[in-house]
Amino acid sequence: MIIAYACAVLLWLSLIAYAILGGADFGAGIWDLFSLGPHQEEKHRLIAQAVGPVWEANNVWLIYLVVGLFTAFPLATAMLATALLLPFGLALLGIVLRGAAFSFREYFNQPIAARETWGRLFGLVSLLTPFVLGCSAAAVASGAIRVFHATTQPALVSAWLTPFALVIGCMGLAICATLAPIYLTVEAQRVRNQYLAEVFRRRAFAGGAMLALTGIGGLVLAPSEAPLLWHGMLNHAIWAVAITIFIGVMTASALFWRRYRLARILIVAEVTALLGTWGLSQWPYIVPPDLTITNSASPASTLQQFFVSALLGMLVLIPSLWFLFHTFKVQERTPMLHEREIEGD
Repeated sequence: MIIAYACAVLLWLSLIAYAILGGADFGAGIWDLFSLGPHQEEKHRLIAQAVGPVWEANNVWLIYLVVGLFTAFPLATAMLATALLLPFGLALLGIVLRGAAFSFREYFNQPIAARETWGRLFGLVSLLTPFVLGCSAAAVASGAIRVFHATTQPALVSAWLTPFALVIGCMGLAICATLAPIYLTVEAQRVRNQYLAEVFRRRAFAGGAMLALTGIGGLVLAPSEAPLLWHGMLNHAIWAVAITIFIGVMTASALFWRRYRLARILIVAEVTALLGTWGLSQWPYIVPPDLTITNSASPASTLQQFFVSALLGMLVLIPSLWFLFHTFKVQERTPMLHEREIEGD
């Protein structure tokens, strides 16, 4: 069914959008945790300024992905929700706690010690969530989640805490830890803080190095730990691997030459290419090796209605998100009233 493949592509694009936008938010929390030293308040303030206006809106892609997967591929959804109940529960807990911790730290008057506690919680759950999501993705790609007699057993630790899953979990962290500082270099440049731009430039290099190392580790382990993914990559996605590596080198070059806005575009392309390579390598499976796109899809009428409604929703969602980002990110920062008064004194 062509419509089933079209719905799968649409959902995969939403996964990529969440990785790019939500991943940057998690990465900001990770680097907020490690923002220590004499300039830590400046770093915290820049991160809060970057994340504050948009972090809740980025979760719309996760909601869209979950609802869309349940509608278009209910059998796969039931299988994943059962097998990965524990890591998904931890990820959900992390998402909720992260938002609460950020809000309590930034928007409520409290003693300094309480703010610091909320800040540490914000950072810790920002580490937890992308890690367990990466481990879950590896469990799916490795073929460790199986259907026996039409049922799936919860994978408490066996599927998502293998060596391959741990490496891919660290890769999830690395993606976030690379996205966020590249975005933050642009934020620092926008407020004309060269010191912070240099700080986050170095952190972007550190995140990129971790991403490269975990990528190599994943390739080394894939033939034995995820053979179906490995052979799929060799058969019809090796060109995508080459493109991903090339974009990664270009991103590092843009950072080296301090072309921060170009680096931001390139890291978006890098994450898109990385996740696109995974999707192509796993094609046509949703949960290998038992569930393909066609044998787990809803009836054609349901798929058609979902696809049309999703496209119509995008006509509202994408312009709305563009306007949100344009309002808070693109326009030049206008000093607040008390800042103008201080400058005038």
